[in-house]
Amino acid sequence: MRLSRSLASAIAAVCLVMSLPYDAVPYDATSHDALPHTRVEARGAVAPEPFGASCRSKVTGSRVTAYCHNPYPRTDGVTLHIECERWWDLDSDAAQVEAGPAQTVRLAGRCWKEIRSVWVSHRKMAR
Repeated sequence: MRLSRSLASAIAAVCLVMSLPYDAVPYDATSHDALPHTRVEARGAVAPEPFGASCRSKVTGSRVTAYCHNPYPRTDGVTLHIECERWWDLDSDAAQVEAGPAQTVRLAGRCWKEIRSVWVSHRKMAR
């Protein structure tokens, strides 16, 4: 059975409109149901405390060195994680080091051969 051209066009138009994102569909400003919601700030809401040392790492062969600087007043416990490329080479997690306010700490580690990835994790320390 063949669809007429007008029915096929109507079906294509309906499919196109239904595939549009919600924000792209126009709404009727006179209808209160279709008005977008407003974001309201809660009273007494406390802004989150800035936290987290900024870290940079350098890989040289099979060795990793990371420097983390903490510009914030809360102490940050930073840990270096190293994932080695070879299956027989053990991945390592360094001991946690406390980076106090306005302090820069150095973290180091290595693999026997190539390094696949390196990252630093952060943990808020008790005051």
